[in-house]
Amino acid sequence: MRIVIQRVSSADVKVNSETAGQIGKGLLIYSGIEKGDTLKEIEFMVEKVLNLRIFPDDHGKMDKAVLDVPGSAILSISQFTLASFIKKGRRPDFSNALEPEKAEKLYDHFCEKLSSKIKVEKGVFGAMMEITSVNDGPVTFIIEKKFESS
Repeated sequence: MRIVIQRVSSADVKVNSETAGQIGKGLLIYSGIEKGDTLKEIEFMVEKVLNLRIFPDDHGKMDKAVLDVPGSAILSISQFTLASFIKKGRRPDFSNALEPEKAEKLYDHFCEKLSSKIKVEKGVFGAMMEITSVNDGPVTFIIEKKFESS
């Protein structure tokens, strides 16, 4: 699983010119579910997202997690292109992306687990979306996790 996290002062997502989700201060998360991903990767990412200290404290030091910031929320966007490879040629290889039906179930679980702790808005799985955001910082991180199957 690969995610891109952006600390934002605002973000929204539109599908067919209709707002599907919007937040003020918080995190914009793009998630790519890959073949082999399981609930174990999802649980790891949920914990990481909720507890990553990327918001400033009173001294400007990144020392607060999204859960520590009153009024913050998460806008979650499923983005299969994060599961791509671009090692040769000019066309991305999407063969590592998990099949849509399975990916949607894992993505929904990811959002449900997050929403048990914080307000979560989200885009529409598999839809063409227009995302607007104001990156606060800018602060952007990429997190990848793949547990070895045993």
